[in-house]
Amino acid sequence: MSGRAGGRSETEPDLSEGELSREGEPVEPGRTVEPGRTVEPGRTVEPGRTVEPGRTVELSEPVRVGVAIIGAGAAGLYTALCAARAGARVALVSATPLAQTASYWAQGGLAAALAADDSAALHLEDTERAGRGATRRSAAEVLVSEAPLRVRDLLELGLSFDADRFGELALGLEGGHSVRRIIHAGGSATGRRMLRQLSALVVAQEGIVVLEGNGARAQSLLMCDGACAGLLCADGRALLADSVVIATGGAAALWSRTTNPPGSVGTGLLLAHAAGAHLADLEFVQFHPTAVIGVKGREGFLITEAVRGEGATLHDANGERFVDELAPRDEVARAIDLRLCETGARSVGLDMRSIDPALFPNVFSSLRAAGLDPTREVVPVAPAAHYTMGGIVTDLDARTSVPGLYAVGESACTGLHGANRLASNSLSECFVFGYRAAAAALSDRSGRSAASGAPIPVGTTAAVSQKIREALWSEAGLQRSEQGLHDLAHEEHPLVRMIALAALTRQESRGAHQRRDHPNIDPALDRAHLVIGADGLPSWEVWE
Repeated sequence: MSGRAGGRSETEPDLSEGELSREGEPVEPGRTVEPGRTVEPGRTVEPGRTVEPGRTVELSEPVRVGVAIIGAGAAGLYTALCAARAGARVALVSATPLAQTASYWAQGGLAAALAADDSAALHLEDTERAGRGATRRSAAEVLVSEAPLRVRDLLELGLSFDADRFGELALGLEGGHSVRRIIHAGGSATGRRMLRQLSALVVAQEGIVVLEGNGARAQSLLMCDGACAGLLCADGRALLADSVVIATGGAAALWSRTTNPPGSVGTGLLLAHAAGAHLADLEFVQFHPTAVIGVKGREGFLITEAVRGEGATLHDANGERFVDELAPRDEVARAIDLRLCETGARSVGLDMRSIDPALFPNVFSSLRAAGLDPTREVVPVAPAAHYTMGGIVTDLDARTSVPGLYAVGESACTGLHGANRLASNSLSECFVFGYRAAAAALSDRSGRSAASGAPIPVGTTAAVSQKIREALWSEAGLQRSEQGLHDLAHEEHPLVRMIALAALTRQESRGAHQRRDHPNIDPALDRAHLVIGADGLPSWEVWE
């Protein structure tokens, strides 16, 4: 499949014209509010409702919707669009303003077999090789076969992607991929561009109600007769829903050195587990090889591996190259960590001097703003926590072990990524499984009986201290040991304890999980996933 890179359609909202209502925006007297338009932080009004002069618009009663989605990253936004286009009334709940979630920072693109020399079979082979024997084949088969379809849908929605000189989609190369298959938007500004466009589409889409701001933070899930029946926001407002989708992202900001924004601390995982959902693969945390270190104002700033796909190289303190820069991420990160341990250095150098700045404008401009010119000097980099392969256990249609509750994106664990995620498969996952989540949420609700009682809130919150973050980096970083993990298992934070338990139980080294005391892969654990049940106890499951 090939496709035009696209551009703004006649009906696509123009963000430069202020289509997205901002927090605190006044509503003119007598103005009819459009469907899903945000009036003030966390407040929306019903479609077509007229605002009287001087009146404050509030939701005094619980909102009833078909599908409630927690999180407004790529997965949440696209799931909302898919559900609404299928006729559902949707509530999208975001603790931050739209277009400011973790997906905003994504520099990678979407992986899809679009080129003439590529195929779903080749994409599958690369995904399984990167996953180090732990990839769930059925999940990977879904991704590689459906990713091109989702790219086509995004183009039809009006999203714009980078084009070659012939106007066709420009395909990039990243670590672990055997051919060029990564599409970008604005070079390394893919996350920012896509979230702006998707957010505008959500605001314009009939049938979507948006609740945003800190008051809209999901505090707990509402349970009734063993099924999820909605959610409760931090400010006390309730959303009653036939289906709830968790799309809150991952937990990599639990580590002290991270590429993630502060809010990525696994909130959705804790909400789901408190409701009875199972978690899995928590020991598998990907450390991105090339995060900036030692540059004031840019600590942890991720430099996409697409720059290495275009020829950037890694060098030690002696100026020597020491790793295949396009190997899978776990391999490159371990090689850097080993070289730092051997030399006592704090960083290695990423040489981008041969790269055209026009290919990655936000990377070059961000570094220059911090006083470092990558066209003249090497960039100091070292690994940082970047992506959690583990999450809420789901089937291939995003269903969790709790009726009425679904999970997509980095919050979910289908087994797709195995022990090490293939670069740019994560954004593709958001769209492939977001589409499936919307379809399942709509089809499943007809088979569930009506609730017989009042919903009961269940949930848990946990503060994240700097001490906890430093302990995770020290004891559950790139290299782990039994003693360190035992110490970590006594931390107060419930998700940190579960991460330590999973890492202790997996007594081998595989992909992103490396044990000093168990340095080899255990073949008996191929395709085996460690599941943490609702009771907090671990068990092994083989996922085909």
